Amino acid sequence: MAIKLGQLLINNKGITEEQPKKAFEIQKKEGGRLGSVLVKLGVLTEEKLKKYKIFPITKNGATLTIAMVDPSDVYVIDDLKFITGYNVEPIVASESAIKSRIEEYYGRTDALQVAMEDLKKTDGDLLSLVEDEEDKIDLGELRQAVEEAPIVKLVNLILSEAITKGASDVHIEPYEKSFRVRYRTDGVLYDVMQPPQKLRAALSSRIKIMAELDIAERRLPQDGRIKLRIKDREVDLRVSTLPTIFGEKIVMRILDKSSLVLDLTKLGFEPKQLQEVSDAIQSPYGMVLVTGPTGSGKTTTLYSALSTINTIDVNIMTVEDPVEYNLLGINQVHVKEEIGLTFASALRSFLRQDPDIIMVGEIRDFETAEIAVKAALTGHLVLSTLHTNDAPSTISRLLNMGIEPFLVSASVLLILAQRLCRKICIQCKEEEKIPIPALVSLGFTDEEAMTVKCFKGKGCPACNNTGYKGRIALYEVMPVKDEIKELILEGASASEIKKTAVRMGMKTLRMSGLTKLKGGVTSAEEVLRVTFGD
Repeated sequence: MAIKLGQLLINNKGITEEQPKKAFEIQKKEGGRLGSVLVKLGVLTEEKLKKYKIFPITKNGATLTIAMVDPSDVYVIDDLKFITGYNVEPIVASESAIKSRIEEYYGRTDALQVAMEDLKKTDGDLLSLVEDEEDKIDLGELRQAVEEAPIVKLVNLILSEAITKGASDVHIEPYEKSFRVRYRTDGVLYDVMQPPQKLRAALSSRIKIMAELDIAERRLPQDGRIKLRIKDREVDLRVSTLPTIFGEKIVMRILDKSSLVLDLTKLGFEPKQLQEVSDAIQSPYGMVLVTGPTGSGKTTTLYSALSTINTIDVNIMTVEDPVEYNLLGINQVHVKEEIGLTFASALRSFLRQDPDIIMVGEIRDFETAEIAVKAALTGHLVLSTLHTNDAPSTISRLLNMGIEPFLVSASVLLILAQRLCRKICIQCKEEEKIPIPALVSLGFTDEEAMTVKCFKGKGCPACNNTGYKGRIALYEVMPVKDEIKELILEGASASEIKKTAVRMGMKTLRMSGLTKLKGGVTSAEEVLRVTFGD
C-alpha cells in the first residue's frame, strides 16, 4: 500500500520519484505512515495529504466501503479503485468525523508540526535563554519562559498523542548532538519526534513544573506525578527524572485506569491455568507469587486477582512502591523508605489491622520475605511478586534469601511466571511460511511443525505499520503440590523442580507461547523474542 501511495503522490501531486523512495527508507527504519514521513520531510503539507477527506470503513469480499464528505466525487472513487483494486462503495460522513478518525489512526503529525513551527516563530527569547549553559540560567526567567504558549502546547501534544496512541511510557532523551522523544507502545520503543536541542531545559522544566518537582535541582533524580484529563479520561503519569551528562532524561509511565483490564478470564490464561490460579487465590491462607521482569504485567495480574476476591466480608491490605491504581474497597499503602515506611514495617503494621488478604508489591529482602511467609502460615492469604526468570527458580530465590526449606514448602501455594507478547494486528494479518526445521527448533514436534499455520502482520494504519496491536500474557503456572514440596525439602535444584512440574502438567512460558502461535494470536518472531532462553 505504501508503494501504491508513493506512485499516486508522484502522479497527482507533482512530487519527484526520488522523494517517496527516500521517505520509504525512513519509514522502514522508524515506522509510521509514508504520508506522515513525507510531511516531516517537507515534501507535502497535511492539507494536501488529506485533501480527499475519506476513511475506509469495511472490506467485504471485493468491495471496499469508504466514508466520504462528498460521495458524488467520481474522480476520488476512480482513484481509490485504481489504488486498491477493489470496488468502492461510498457512504456520506461529516468532515469533522473523518478528520477525527484520520488523526486517531494516522497520528496528528500536523498538530505536532504546528507546535514546532510556533516555537520557531517565537522572538528567540526562549531559545536564547535555554541554549546557555544550564548553570547560568536564571530560574525566574526559565519558569516564566516555560509557561509560554508554544512550549506548553508542545508538551501537552506530546502527552495527549502518547495517550491516544496507547503508549505505556514516554521517553524524553538528551544526547550530545540530538534530542528525541520516544513512545513505548506494546512493549517496543518508537521514535516520535526530535525537538531542537535548545529546548532541552525548557521541555524538562515544563514537565517538572507539571509534576510539582524542583526545577532548580538538576543534579539528582526526582520522582513525581501528573494528573491529566483527556477526552473524559483521567490519566495519571508517573514522572522520573535522571541527570545524564547531556541533560535530564525524563521517563513518564502512563497509568490509564480506563484501559486497565481487571478480569482474570481476559488476561490470556488457558483454562487449566485459570482454574489453578482461581483455586489458589480462593484459599483461606498461604502464599501466591507472581514473577517476571519489569513491565511483564505482574501488577495487572495481582490487581485482577484482588478484584476477583474483593468482597464485602474480607479485609484486603496492600503495600506497594508505588501505588499504581486506586482500587475501591482495598486499603493501599505507598512505601516511603525515606521516613522508614518500608515493605517490612508496613507488613508488621498490617498484622495488627486484622487483615484477611495481604498484597506485598515486591519481596526484595529476607526481612520482608520472612514476615510474608509467617503471615501466610498464620491464617492470611499473601500475594506478592519477585524478579525471577521462571516459576521453579522462585523457590531457589526464596531459599537464597534465607527462608528455610520447610517454611517455603509449607507456605507457598502457587507460583506464576509471565511475559507479555504482542498480538498480531487483525487488520493486516496474513499467513507466514516458516521452514519446518525452524518450527522444530522453536519447540514444535515434527508432526506439529508439518501442520501448524503461522501468521504475521504486514503493517497497516491501524497498527502504525508495525504488524502488531495490543498485547497478551504468556503464563507458566506451577501449583506447589506434594511432589514439589518433597523436592523443596530435599534441596532439589530449579531444573529438577521444573522437570517434575512439566511432567505433572505445567506448561512452560515457551509452551504457552507456542499455544498462542498455533491459535494465530502472535507470531513466531514474537514468541522467540519474549521467551528466549526459556
